[in-house]
Amino acid sequence: MNPLANADSLPLQAPGRISPVHGAAPLKRIVGAAQELVPVLREKAQATEQSRRVSGEVTELFHAAGFFKLMQPARFGGYEYGFTAFIDVISELGRGCTSSAWGCSLGAIHQWLLGTFPEQAQNDVWGTNPSAILCGSYAPATTAQRVDGGYLVSGQWKFASNVDNSQWALLGVHFPAEEKGSPPSAGFLLAPRSDWSIEDNWHVAGQAGTGSKTVVIEKPTFIPAHRRLTFAEASSNSPPGSEVNKNPIYRIPFLSAVPVCLVSPLLGTAQGAVDAFVDLCGTRVTRGAVAGGGNHLSQFFPVQSRLAEAAASVDAARLLLYRDTAEVEQIAAQGEVISVEKRIRNRRDHAFAARLSHGAVEALFASVGGAGLALDQPIQRMWRDANAIARHISLNWDAVSSMVGQHMLGLEPKGQY
Repeated sequence: MNPLANADSLPLQAPGRISPVHGAAPLKRIVGAAQELVPVLREKAQATEQSRRVSGEVTELFHAAGFFKLMQPARFGGYEYGFTAFIDVISELGRGCTSSAWGCSLGAIHQWLLGTFPEQAQNDVWGTNPSAILCGSYAPATTAQRVDGGYLVSGQWKFASNVDNSQWALLGVHFPAEEKGSPPSAGFLLAPRSDWSIEDNWHVAGQAGTGSKTVVIEKPTFIPAHRRLTFAEASSNSPPGSEVNKNPIYRIPFLSAVPVCLVSPLLGTAQGAVDAFVDLCGTRVTRGAVAGGGNHLSQFFPVQSRLAEAAASVDAARLLLYRDTAEVEQIAAQGEVISVEKRIRNRRDHAFAARLSHGAVEALFASVGGAGLALDQPIQRMWRDANAIARHISLNWDAVSSMVGQHMLGLEPKGQY
């Protein structure tokens, strides 16, 4: 049951589903391309996991379909769709392969993020190669040393998903204090592929195919100051890139919407698990060592109930994400500031949508039995991938919910918003 099967009537009309770019590929066509790739990704999912990365072949399919242009600025050939369109596309890909959807998701969202950087930084990345994509490691892993015209950086940045297919890297750093006595700030610096190497250390139980390896800069390397974006700028409702990219989507505070790039693959995975479970129930006859032998799996009440629970959880998660994302797009389109209240509400719902999606996969995996443990059975891989995503710090319910509770109780919220 594909919730976006009728691309003529995509749910919840929102500003982000309308491209202002003349000649941009229609969203219906882009979503349709994602739907057509689902069986391809599903067939390659086990090989992707074994390779521990998304292949160059699949990445080229993503390029050809225009997924990396989805939120890229029009000045460099992009379509400037918003986050609601992004959810449409990435959640479709997640039905086929979580890791492949994750790699596409990070690559596509970073096109938007680069659009919020200073103009010269955008020209550095896309000026000679408009198809360049970026990996990223957001946690400030080192302190940049200020020098004339920029910064010197070295260190290791872990969990840089899709690093093998990326031409640039977003590196989280601490910046020295601007004035004596003031605290340091945190943010990103942009480094081209020639500046860094890859440590192949991604050996994990879930999300194995994401290729989330470590970016290494061994010696202090110069990065010019115009390739900097602080977290404060990214959350300001007016980052530097919004001066040149006038579309309101580039003014949306970073964490109000970017975590959908983490939730959308999981949302698609949960829907994919529902699809796979329905197929499994229609063909599997239980051996029934104790009772029920010879009956189709579909005949058991707990199986029916868990399927209904999973389907409802996926719908609830999708509706939360669409409501929140469409609302911040509308606020930005009206030229208004997105409040802390909305930002924290969205962070709550990012994490809760992930919790609902993860719960959907858990409910289904509880009924697959021994046959569902085979490595060529997709639900076990979806279960492992869903558990890995649910543990991402940006979606971790304990971390995010405590921040939300603090805000509701009038305390200073401690967390990312």
